[in-house]
Amino acid sequence: MVRPVVSSGIESLDSVLKGGFPVGAVSEVTGPDCSGRTSLAHSLVARVIESGKVAAWIDVSDSFDAASAAAAGIDLRRLLWVRCGVTEISHLEPVREFALPDAYLIPSKPKRGLHGGGHGTHPRQEAKGLSNAVSGLLQGEPLSPRCAESQRKLRPTQVTCAPASRLAISAPQRRSVLSPYERIEQGLKSADLILQAGGFGAIVLDLGGIAPEFVSRVELGMWHRYRVAAERTQSSIILLTQHVSAKSSAELLLRLHPAEMVLNEATVFTGTQPRAEVARHRFQERGSNVLPIRKPPQNANIACWQNRTSWAGQR
Repeated sequence: MVRPVVSSGIESLDSVLKGGFPVGAVSEVTGPDCSGRTSLAHSLVARVIESGKVAAWIDVSDSFDAASAAAAGIDLRRLLWVRCGVTEISHLEPVREFALPDAYLIPSKPKRGLHGGGHGTHPRQEAKGLSNAVSGLLQGEPLSPRCAESQRKLRPTQVTCAPASRLAISAPQRRSVLSPYERIEQGLKSADLILQAGGFGAIVLDLGGIAPEFVSRVELGMWHRYRVAAERTQSSIILLTQHVSAKSSAELLLRLHPAEMVLNEATVFTGTQPRAEVARHRFQERGSNVLPIRKPPQNANIACWQNRTSWAGQR
């Protein structure tokens, strides 16, 4: 079985992959941080959108940068961005904090007294104004009984604190602190809904910011369902992880090594040079069905390219 492919936008990688990433399958791109995972996914999504399709980016680690994606050539109007771990709270009332009256916040006019070369109000009148201001601040509080009067014991009022999830905040949006398992669950549910809806040419499930010990706990049956759904909807699922997670459900497995810095200039950072190794590529088209007696020469399975910064320009 030979699947159609979509170009990744990198000539050296497309030549190794015999055309590009497979369509209707799960492709897994693994590697450490700063290895070129996100830039490779940006290039692939840009080519998919250029072909007239729409794409989805499920941002589980909440690290997607829209400005960088637009600089890579992605039309953001045709990209569905799903942020996991962020909740918006707009229906709750803001917290009522203790605030002074407006009269106490307005600075008073400078008085020309002895140091100002003129005359001011009488100190007794200033003392009366201070007492009125203090009584205004303490208005509503019960007066403390005198020492000679009989004091009545008051029972302490019970204060019930609402859980942290129900506390209102003044800002219209807040970032909730969710565990990695909750983020992964949101990402998997979002991927299920997008696959059921259909019509997406590429779906990127970004798990690169989640530690491998959390991603490895995802059941293998989940990746198998994604493989079947991708074949049914003819969409390319790109899984970005730090360690191999999809196992045999991934048709293509790319392992990215730590990128090297480009040293064209002595003091200016101009870019990086990622290096990708093809660890698994199933259903690859072969030249002939005849098997030679001698061992055929092995094809190159390592591709290198350069990611240049915007200030470096084209070289």
